Amino acid sequence: MLDLWYKTATIYSLNVGAYMDGNGDGVGDFRGLTTRLDYIAELGVNCLWLLPFFPSPQLDYGFDVTDYYNVAPEYGTLGDFVEFSREARLRGLRLLIDLPLNHTSDQHPWFQAARADPASPFRDYYVWSAHEPANAAEGVVFPGFQTSVWTRDEVAGAWYFHRFYEHQPDLNITNPAVRDEIERIMGFWLELGVSGFRVDAAPFLIDQFQPDGSIFRNYDILDELRDFLSWRRGDAIMLAEANVSPDEIPHFVGHHGRMHMTFAFLINQYLFLALARRRAEPLQRGLSLLPALPKLGQWAQFLRNHDELDLGRLSPDERAEVHAAFAPEPGMGLYSRGIRRRLAPMLGNDRRRIELAYSLMFSLPGSPVMFYGDEIGMGDDLSQPERWAVRTCMQWRDKPCGGFSDAPPDTLPHPIIQAGPFGVGAVNAVAQQRDPTSLLAWMRRLCGIRRSCPEIGWGEMSIIESDNPAVFAHHYRHDGKYIIIINNLDDKECQCELDLDVRELGELVDLFGNRAYETNDIERNSISLDPYGYRWFRSTPC
Repeated sequence: MLDLWYKTATIYSLNVGAYMDGNGDGVGDFRGLTTRLDYIAELGVNCLWLLPFFPSPQLDYGFDVTDYYNVAPEYGTLGDFVEFSREARLRGLRLLIDLPLNHTSDQHPWFQAARADPASPFRDYYVWSAHEPANAAEGVVFPGFQTSVWTRDEVAGAWYFHRFYEHQPDLNITNPAVRDEIERIMGFWLELGVSGFRVDAAPFLIDQFQPDGSIFRNYDILDELRDFLSWRRGDAIMLAEANVSPDEIPHFVGHHGRMHMTFAFLINQYLFLALARRRAEPLQRGLSLLPALPKLGQWAQFLRNHDELDLGRLSPDERAEVHAAFAPEPGMGLYSRGIRRRLAPMLGNDRRRIELAYSLMFSLPGSPVMFYGDEIGMGDDLSQPERWAVRTCMQWRDKPCGGFSDAPPDTLPHPIIQAGPFGVGAVNAVAQQRDPTSLLAWMRRLCGIRRSCPEIGWGEMSIIESDNPAVFAHHYRHDGKYIIIINNLDDKECQCELDLDVRELGELVDLFGNRAYETNDIERNSISLDPYGYRWFRSTPC
């Protein structure tokens, strides 16, 4: 077996500024994060994905970068990062860092030089137009918060392009100097110990166009980045944020050998439709739409992350179903396509449904990605604007600042949930560490089980037909071994028949489930499951 670590990785995503404050100023930092590495390692993950931690005005959660070669002062120093990186490696944790490379902050020195002097070499680092393009309102990413993708800069006397907010001008990827700069940035962080990069907005990174003209997507740029990465560090990877149609996915992760991994946005949306309907068909349909990946490619499966739950690939009626089930009140939706809530409140804080959702996600083809705080069932703060609702501080213990910081609660730039069923008194890591029946204890078991099942990361998946529409059953075969997983999406107990040749499978071992079932009835091609129940089996053919 090739040593492709990402094929069996379990990834944990976090924001440094909201995870742990190490110096009492109210902002998370690398020194604080370093003190929590044991907690992360004990969870059973083996890779950390760090959201942007570069110097930034923080108008877009750090995705508006002013210096790609440094650490934001509030998060510490480059020395703090290097020490953190070393401590992470000692615990067997690899690092992925977020690279928002399709745009910078308008406060970045490159843009300031570009707007001040038309003759500056940085002028061509960005995309300009002498007039307002006719298609300025097309391609808006944040409807309701953004009306145009072109803004006039009075100093420059020209219009600049920005796919996202107006304070985030897009870089001109057609400029070879920009591409050289991107490679220097990647090389810099590789030297400091990172194992790869999450490439933010990958489709927009490679878009090329002229004002009033059509967009051309230059995939060859991805080849350049892949080649550079391979030359500098053979085991480093790129994880693409590419929420594109199924027919375009192979251009990002396919036989072209570009990105190593891509997020399975399509499956994420159909998974929530399946949970809303309590039926397996939407998930089966979503899986059927996915293109096959090459042996070296991999999906990154997830439930929730730092952004909204984007449902844009579903039909309007299907989106309405998911909203009705998980975001029924005003203010829970966002951008006319998504939901700005964390998983636990979406599922009514029902432990059974939370476990089922993770059983499904961890058993889908690819590598699972978890969002910090979801392992303890943290909630959201809908009083916060836009996507900030899910970006609250990590809840460590029952204290005014949740053990995140010693600073006064009202000084924290990231809010912390104080009261209610998701407040720090009800949901915190320390209490759950002491409770063997807690969600955290269960998540540790799930991560351990997933780590013991390389078949899911490497094997070929097949759907197992069932006579019950609420049951999603599938299996993997790899290296002569099988993993079989059965999930009941309904709130009713079920007994179902499976289209499965158990004689081919050999002896079946009950590996994991929502409880210890008394009988291994799958050997009779039949299985019983509790409401929202799940069962995992391992088999070695005779």
